[in-house]
Amino acid sequence: MKRILMILTSHQQMENTESKTGVWLGEFTDPYYEFIDQGYQVTLASPLGGKPPVDGMSELTENITASNRRFNDDEFAKQAFARTHTLVGLSASDFDALFFPGGHGPLWDLAIDELSGKLILDFFYANKPVAAVCHGPAALVKAAEMVPGLLSGKRITGFTNAEETLVGRPGHIPFNLEDKLIALGADFKSALVPFFSHVEIDGLLITGQNPLSAGPAAQALIDVLENRMVD
Repeated sequence: MKRILMILTSHQQMENTESKTGVWLGEFTDPYYEFIDQGYQVTLASPLGGKPPVDGMSELTENITASNRRFNDDEFAKQAFARTHTLVGLSASDFDALFFPGGHGPLWDLAIDELSGKLILDFFYANKPVAAVCHGPAALVKAAEMVPGLLSGKRITGFTNAEETLVGRPGHIPFNLEDKLIALGADFKSALVPFFSHVEIDGLLITGQNPLSAGPAAQALIDVLENRMVD
């Protein structure tokens, strides 16, 4: 059985606003059920452990996905979400792939978390894929700081500057993800139209641009894993 480690943000506070952030729920639930439905075992973790905060905007009616509704009726998944592991003691040797959902939270915690950064490097060194969606690629920032040049020339996508402006949060976050990834040498790609689904695959690195890209990014990761099994 293939085993996927999903690392979620533990961060909720935003800057210069009373608004809260956290995990964008669909960016967790869409990939989670892609993996579960393929018979994969999913382990959930976060920097602080326990229940991650959920961005309230992701629970608004217009942002609810079928997987959100499925999650609300899934007691096993809700218990797992409420009891995420901390990152201490986790090892790439125990999993086949790593996945980072988004929400704005990773800009604060996963972008500077050394345990998360080390796990990313361990997966790469073990020749195992790493995937991230929306603001999830912020976790790559710490790994790239630990190994300069890690992202140089890598085709990567993530939540764009244009999308950040359209959701009205540029003044409430520590940095724009697109700018940061480009500064680290990434070859940043995106859909021609904001909020359209877009996925980039560069070797062992798989990234999705925005909430609509969460399921497709997970499917791309599954395809990489299944092709490796065939090989």
